[in-house]
Amino acid sequence: MPSTTIFIVALCFILLVLFLYLVPVGIWFQALVSGVHTSLIQLIFMRFRKVPPTVIVKNMITASKAGLKITQNQLESHYMAGGRVNSVVNALISADKANINLDFNTATAIDLAGRDVLKAVQTSVNPKVIDTPPVAAVAKDGIQLIAKARVTVRTNIKQLVGGAGEETILARVGEGIVTSIGSAANHKQVLENPDSISKVVLAKGLDSGSAFEILSIDIADIDVGKNIGAHLQMDQANADKNIAQAKAEERRAMAVAQEQEMKAKAQEARAKVILAEAEIPLAMAEAFRNGNLGIMDYYRMKNIQADTDMRESISKPATAKATQKPLTDK
Repeated sequence: MPSTTIFIVALCFILLVLFLYLVPVGIWFQALVSGVHTSLIQLIFMRFRKVPPTVIVKNMITASKAGLKITQNQLESHYMAGGRVNSVVNALISADKANINLDFNTATAIDLAGRDVLKAVQTSVNPKVIDTPPVAAVAKDGIQLIAKARVTVRTNIKQLVGGAGEETILARVGEGIVTSIGSAANHKQVLENPDSISKVVLAKGLDSGSAFEILSIDIADIDVGKNIGAHLQMDQANADKNIAQAKAEERRAMAVAQEQEMKAKAQEARAKVILAEAEIPLAMAEAFRNGNLGIMDYYRMKNIQADTDMRESISKPATAKATQKPLTDK
């Protein structure tokens, strides 16, 4: 009997726990005293649908106390879709207190899109400041400037779904800074009037199609970087010098080749002359044998040759005369 009694008591305890789990009387009573009407049957069905009644009822109570009309089916459907019920309800309450037009469908769409709807509402009420990374740009005079900007943005609730994020805003602001500095005549103008960059960038409407509204762009710091124009000119000068040296080397090589070719031709001509002169005695001997050349003719030719050599020695410069060997008397 004692074992049977213990078994009955344990069974009753298990049934009681199961009953209290399936029938959340405490949550139902809390909703009742808070002015939120729900039935035990609906709470039991939530258990079978794997929806925590505590989350749904507490958010219904919170919304009711804040003056919002949100039904149980709306919260349950959003939870079953994978949404964050607490974040949506708190965002709706914050938007209502701040007089921001935000309905339940828009809030759930933002939440299901993966964005933090509560943080978006808070940013819409309290704008935040985004610091851009250093942006390097070159003015028309070739001087590089490195600028840092602070962008004050406010969430645009209407374009939060499908709108561009912070990365796009930073990229657009950086592009605007580069364009503004690049269009300046010289870097001194930018240093004297850094607000001109802000005016140019704001005038471009960079927040178009984004989830944020740009309120202001402030240039926090501008540093002078390298003289890009001078570096480019030096590089160009070095390139031109290398090209000129290469062309000069090419011309020198061509001149050397032509000189070598001319020397080769001169040597070939001298060789032909020597061969021709070597044939002269043979021709004279042949002429003597055939009787075409006499002794007197030969002496006259020798005298003419001696006169020619004398005239050539007289016409040579003094240096050539000094180096010339003296003629020996026969």
